[in-house]
Amino acid sequence: MSATDRSTVVERIRTGIRGRHAELEGTPFSTAMLAGTLPLDRYVDQLAAYRKVLEALEAELSRATGPCVTSVWSADLVKLPLIDRDLMHFAEDGVFPASVAAGPADAFVREIRAAAASDPRALLGFLYVLEGSTMGGMILRRCVAEAYGLCDTDGVAYYASGDRERWARFTARLNAALPGPGEQDGVIAAAGRAYHHIAAISVALSTGLGAAVA
Repeated sequence: MSATDRSTVVERIRTGIRGRHAELEGTPFSTAMLAGTLPLDRYVDQLAAYRKVLEALEAELSRATGPCVTSVWSADLVKLPLIDRDLMHFAEDGVFPASVAAGPADAFVREIRAAAASDPRALLGFLYVLEGSTMGGMILRRCVAEAYGLCDTDGVAYYASGDRERWARFTARLNAALPGPGEQDGVIAAAGRAYHHIAAISVALSTGLGAAVA
């Protein structure tokens, strides 16, 4: 039995995307967000871009009927209402997204819909990356709350959703649903493509921020 045969899908995804975190964190958008210097409208733009992606992904996951997907996807993973809550909070304060990252978000949506039609299991690779994006939520939530003077979860509900117990439940279900390399390969490739799209969104959101975070 090869090492690949013994590896879980989560282990293989982690290996496949190694280095991508640093790449994302190096964008001016991510640097400014962590430093607390990101303009508020750019943060709202990120929420709007992620909303497009989550709306498509969660809809396709809910429509999928294959046992691999249905054994992983469940109501406890839904995040769209959290982003809607955040966007509503800022809209009430008169802050609306300028859709700086609409193009890359739309490209991600097209890939999600294409995967749903051709290989629904690939949706789990996209889900892994989106779910993982809030695992650093405690740090990001604090940075955002301090930068914009937010209280409780107002405006940071999306980033407040990530926690280790939630992640452990999700990854356990993912590993159980995809025990063999033949089932895992498409999901691992999809996770890599998801990182490509998230990076494109981050680059678009970085437009004009270089000088602000230098």
